[in-house]
Amino acid sequence: MNNRLKVLRAERDWSQAELAKRLEVSRQAVNAIETGKHDPSLPLAFRIARLFDMPIEQIFDDGNH
Repeated sequence: MNNRLKVLRAERDWSQAELAKRLEVSRQAVNAIETGKHDPSLPLAFRIARLFDMPIEQIFDDGNH
């Protein structure tokens, strides 16, 4: 699944560690999501969307558009 997490994080000048702390996950989890190695759980996707104040669909793209 493609996502804009790295771009959104960079726009706020947050490190992966800072984003991880805000989401209450590990830095490795943030890295895995950003690089597409891991898709977030639905609860985590909702936390990410709330943190960036955006709909999930604006952050994650499953390629079926």
